[in-house]
Amino acid sequence: MTKATSTQILLASRPSGWPTQENFSVQTVELPELETGEIRVRNEFISVDPYMRGRMNDTRSYIPPFQIGEQILGGAIGRVIETADAAFPAGTLVQHQLGWSDTVQAGSSNFKPAPDLPGVSSSLRLHILGMTGLTAYVGLSAIANLAEGETVFVSGAAGAVGTAAGQIAKLMGAKRVIGSAGSAEKVELLTSKYGYDAAFNYKDGDVREQLAAAAPEGIDVFFDNVGGDHLEAALAAFNDGGRAALCGAIASYNTTEPAPGPQNMSNLITRGLKLQGFTLSSYLDLAPEFGERMGQWFSEGKIAYDETIVDGIENTVDAFLGMMRGANTGKMLVRI
Repeated sequence: MTKATSTQILLASRPSGWPTQENFSVQTVELPELETGEIRVRNEFISVDPYMRGRMNDTRSYIPPFQIGEQILGGAIGRVIETADAAFPAGTLVQHQLGWSDTVQAGSSNFKPAPDLPGVSSSLRLHILGMTGLTAYVGLSAIANLAEGETVFVSGAAGAVGTAAGQIAKLMGAKRVIGSAGSAEKVELLTSKYGYDAAFNYKDGDVREQLAAAAPEGIDVFFDNVGGDHLEAALAAFNDGGRAALCGAIASYNTTEPAPGPQNMSNLITRGLKLQGFTLSSYLDLAPEFGERMGQWFSEGKIAYDETIVDGIENTVDAFLGMMRGANTGKMLVRI
């Protein structure tokens, strides 16, 4: 009888600056027989995300760091191929956070059933219909309190969260939505596909000047995935009472020296601004509300999305490194 195996991606060492292939290793392990209450899942897609870079550092954060010699954890979706729990029969589609592997085995409490949606790839549950979309919704609604008729700026707008945030902002009544991206192709896509009213390539020049040109009447809400010069630009462009939802700071994830802070923080006082960071774990109670609204928008054909897919568990690190350097449009995924 052939033994079941799992190919897994491990953290081999902690990166200093930009991560490289040498910071990771691959192992294939033999899986034991199922115990009562366990299931075995063959993954269909696994997620690679910017926040994972922060977990590779041994520093205090909102979530424990990855440990050297252990598997990288994160979102994935797959199907039950063997079961010792009658509530999870073979063929059941499930989501989990057990990470970078082709096959995973654990107690069924680690998995969440994900009913099939006719004609919809299971991968969408890892981004626009799942945590990615929810992150954008929480930032705009619960954190920034977006009101109808306001102007929104989204940094890193061509990434998974950014493409969701721009569309959701418009659907929630924003008057004008502006995005930044890292190439002319991505800029064009933001305005032609994702409903952005204006977009600019942050590599083309000073971000503060480009944002001022795109938002001559200022901005009211900033959804930040980047930090650095984008945050400084937003502070300069804010109208009185502006709010920022700070979701990520990818500009500083791979730096080896402390990044300088914005030079115009006094605008927080003079303009009565609010900057609030958030992580999704504190707002999961909004998932049903998001699911209802996103489900309706999606069924009405109002939601666009892109996926950048890399095939093969053995290419997971390539996908992650490419995503960190902006090689993706929309969600970066590994297809098993």
